[in-house]
Amino acid sequence: MTAKKTIKKILIDEDMTLTELTEIFNKKYNKNDTVQNLSNKLSRGSLRYDEAERIAKALGYEIKWEKNRF
Repeated sequence: MTAKKTIKKILIDEDMTLTELTEIFNKKYNKNDTVQNLSNKLSRGSLRYDEAERIAKALGYEIKWEKNRF
């Protein structure tokens, strides 16, 4: 699943808009990103990993790596 799909799914599950996420993200990390900027990064697939981690934390989630057991 792409970062875009994952974040969109979480936003739906949390009944939150991208605007609300951007406001929370900006407040938590003292940023000044726009909704359009975040939307563009998600659409282009250019969201950096550290940004994805911060978004996850802002939403109350964490990114977890687990080893596959084949």
